[in-house]
Amino acid sequence: MKKYLGIIWLVLVLAFIYVPVVVLAVYSFTDASMVGASANGFSFKNYVNLFADEGLRNMIFGTIVLAVVCAAVSTVLATFGAIGAFYSKKVTKSLLNAVNQIPVVNADIVTGFSICVLLIVIMQVSKDTYIPLGLGHIVLTAPFVYLSILPKLKQMDNSLYEAALDLGATPAQALFKVVIPQLIPGILSGFMLAVTLSLDDYFVTTYTKPSTFDTISTYVVNATKGSQTEAKTALWALSTLIFIVVIVAVVLMNVLSGRKKEKKNESR
Repeated sequence: MKKYLGIIWLVLVLAFIYVPVVVLAVYSFTDASMVGASANGFSFKNYVNLFADEGLRNMIFGTIVLAVVCAAVSTVLATFGAIGAFYSKKVTKSLLNAVNQIPVVNADIVTGFSICVLLIVIMQVSKDTYIPLGLGHIVLTAPFVYLSILPKLKQMDNSLYEAALDLGATPAQALFKVVIPQLIPGILSGFMLAVTLSLDDYFVTTYTKPSTFDTISTYVVNATKGSQTEAKTALWALSTLIFIVVIVAVVLMNVLSGRKKEKKNESR
């Protein structure tokens, strides 16, 4: 009985998560003006509008560039930060870990407003330079990359670094040729998490972005407030494409991870 109840509960949870996404995906292939409204049949109109509208194309491209650049910077900073904290003394390590937790548990709206006050109000940095926006996304994403890399450091054999030094490697060579290769899975997962967080963020972006720039999140909110039906329905197509890309990425990562494990087992 407990087994069946567990299965039913799992199905309900998965349905609660994925049914709305599936419904939205289905309506993205219709000419309906809103979810729940009647449609005349199958249509690619929303996907055509998504790629035909120059404003939508620029918004998507700008969002992706912002996410990838900020995720790359966050990954570099968090990687060296995690390595430095891991090899630091106990007090320093605990202090750095505690400081890293603050942006994680802090509300996004507080982070965004704080960055706005510090950079734009106090330091008089112009929002048109994109500096507040970029720094805001880095502050938002870097702590999560740090948390992705830290478990890999704990799993790593600490003697590898010292063994590399004993064999004549310089500290830099031991870092880049021994330590960092061991952290690649954590670095990649942290990078992907940073990209996702940047794509999804609304509050930090709202407080720090230039007035002429929109990301997917801010554009969606503005579109839902307005009366542009074609823009709203084109966003259904965009949401569907993002969902498909995420599924493909997750499947590929699992497949590659499984193949690596099989190769390791065969080599043993």
